[in-house]
Amino acid sequence: MQSRQETLILPGDPAVEVLLRRSARARRLSLRVSGLDGRVTLSVPKSMKLRTAEEFLFDKADWVREHIEGQPKSVAPVVGGIVPVEGRDLAIRPVAPPRRRARLGPDVVEINPALPVAPQVAGLLKTAARARLAIACDRYASEVGRRYSSLSLRDTRSRWGSCSSAGRLMFSWRLIMAPPEVLDYVAAHEVAHLVEMNHSRAFWDVVAQLCPDYARRRRWLRDHGSVLHSIRFEP
Repeated sequence: MQSRQETLILPGDPAVEVLLRRSARARRLSLRVSGLDGRVTLSVPKSMKLRTAEEFLFDKADWVREHIEGQPKSVAPVVGGIVPVEGRDLAIRPVAPPRRRARLGPDVVEINPALPVAPQVAGLLKTAARARLAIACDRYASEVGRRYSSLSLRDTRSRWGSCSSAGRLMFSWRLIMAPPEVLDYVAAHEVAHLVEMNHSRAFWDVVAQLCPDYARRRRWLRDHGSVLHSIRFEP
């Protein structure tokens, strides 16, 4: 049964939009601030009165704002700034004349200063992410003796990767900003779903086979993933 979703507004400066999720499975009130994008969700039992949910939210207003303020501030790539690439902060510099095309070098990100910076940087990161993820997925798929049907990239907020029952792999291209071993873990995680389409003990055994120290890499995403999402590439 699908949950029914509504929106509440926590007044203040600024006001905070809160997703109210009613669910037949919920047995109590549960408030969560996403570590990825700062989205606030209040889960409540399906039959609970709206006033009760509002009173609970207003009572927790300080907690909500404290957690939102703890999120990394959004920043946009600019000439003279930095952007993380494979776990290293690379300087963003203008290309040297007469070359005009953006380029991802080993120690620098070069862009055409006559064009918008963020789309150029995002394009370079997406290209690098696809190449890096394809190599990792091919290696892990070979190790488990399975094939995937496709590999796509998105700018997802709720998950770093997914695997469909048809073997379609999807990843957040922002993984290229994380250390290489973290990207490798996510690739291993999704390829493991080609063997076990669940999160059972058997699934985690496959992940451990492909990536023995997956817990450390998974913890890095939990602790630092919000920083990767704080970099703003859209206008």
